[in-house]
Amino acid sequence: MKILLPPSEGKTPSSSGPTLDLDSLSAPELTTKRKRVLAALKKVSKRRDALEQLGVGASLTEDVERNTVLDEIPCAPALLTYSGVLYEAMGASVLVAQSEDDAQLRERLHDVHIFSALFGRVHGLDHIPAYRLAMKTDLGTLGKLTSYWKPILAKSCSLDPAEVALDCRSSDYRSVWPGPTDQVVTMGAVSVSSGKRRVVSHWAKFYRGEFAGRLLSADRALPDTVEDLVARAEEYYEVEFGAATKSKPANLMIVLRD
Repeated sequence: MKILLPPSEGKTPSSSGPTLDLDSLSAPELTTKRKRVLAALKKVSKRRDALEQLGVGASLTEDVERNTVLDEIPCAPALLTYSGVLYEAMGASVLVAQSEDDAQLRERLHDVHIFSALFGRVHGLDHIPAYRLAMKTDLGTLGKLTSYWKPILAKSCSLDPAEVALDCRSSDYRSVWPGPTDQVVTMGAVSVSSGKRRVVSHWAKFYRGEFAGRLLSADRALPDTVEDLVARAEEYYEVEFGAATKSKPANLMIVLRD
């Protein structure tokens, strides 16, 4: 089983650790492509109009300045570098700490794939720096990064025929590699109050992270079919399941009632 995650917009800079070594990251076939994006990002981040080019406000000036020295600053495992609702609900810091003495958990975290505008994708324990770059960004000569990465990841990403993937990504990151519709299960959340349904993006992030963390930390085998994944979700939540079609993957919807 694989778990597909989005990056967080905000990152946690590491105070210690190795500097960036692109050659040591998983999916080494992406190394050359990563170097191109890194070079372009550093160049854009040095411009006077860097904030505008990267689509961020003045409050993120320090983040953009950090982009210019990404290969000089300390790195940490990706699951510690990314932050926010999903990663907190997942218990990412606990999982990373426990994986130091748990070979099975370490292997599971290698199957957590985080999709990244800078790196294409990394696994949960790859060491990366805190950067500021969104997948929707147009990065000069490379163009929009969704268009840049899509054909590259189409060749790099795959699932074994008997494998299932829980897709916790947002649409920008899902678009660069949707995966096989019959093997991928997306996850969302909807609130139901007085008969009215409303999609809730904040809680969707929370429950995606919480469910991923429960799967990874469980002392039993991970689900290996869509049916097993749905059954596991039903142990924790009220869910609605939408089966896959030719054009769309299956969907698990967490139902939140008053």
